Amino acid sequence: MTGSTLHIAQFNCGILRYDWEDPRVAEFVDGLDHVNGIAMRSPGFVWMLGEDDMEAAQLDSGGVLGGHPRMASTLSVWENADALGQFVWNTLHRVYYGKRDQWYDDAEQLPGPRMVLWHVPAGHRPTIEEAKARLDHLAVHGPTEHAFDWSTVEAQGWVAHRCGEAA
Repeated sequence: MTGSTLHIAQFNCGILRYDWEDPRVAEFVDGLDHVNGIAMRSPGFVWMLGEDDMEAAQLDSGGVLGGHPRMASTLSVWENADALGQFVWNTLHRVYYGKRDQWYDDAEQLPGPRMVLWHVPAGHRPTIEEAKARLDHLAVHGPTEHAFDWSTVEAQGWVAHRCGEAA
């Protein structure tokens, strides 16, 4: 299913432990542009929902993300799971991922999974509503062809190189 006509979308979300302006999350906030820049320059990167659109979706009290003021999320599309995996596990992103417990509040997390993957036709740009529906599907049904997680990707052998040296 990873042919040239399909790409892989990913959506992740969480609630920051502190307000965006709080110095205890400053390293995370200050690193967002750098980490996102690495993503956009990574082989296999296709698209990412822009910062302004993401912020508007996160803060929309009537939207699917609930309008939590400390919500942090990312929606992106990659050519394939291997390209996404290379970025997640083999760049500076891995360092930030390793510090997630410092920045995200487990007690206030959204119920269910915080990340979902799914296949999209090449050229498709998923919406926040689509991403949240996939996340909800994963929460209710577990990993399926419709919505899955890293365990599914690894079981299918879609990621060839995980946990190399961080760039």
